[in-house]
Amino acid sequence: MTTYRTLQGDTWDGIAFKLYNNAHLMTLLINANPEQAGTVVFSGNVILNVPDKPTNASETLPPWRREG
Repeated sequence: MTTYRTLQGDTWDGIAFKLYNNAHLMTLLINANPEQAGTVVFSGNVILNVPDKPTNASETLPPWRREG
């Protein structure tokens, strides 16, 4: 698990897309950071825990968004 320092205006889905290339993985981030679960738009310099990307995550992307 790593960490991510938020930028002013970050959102859960935006962070998930930035880190995992998949906005749908925002629930993974929220579950790893329950103390921030109620946050919609982040201020800067909030440290979030970032779990490793699940190995099957690419299967949730539509075909045109998958790497390969």
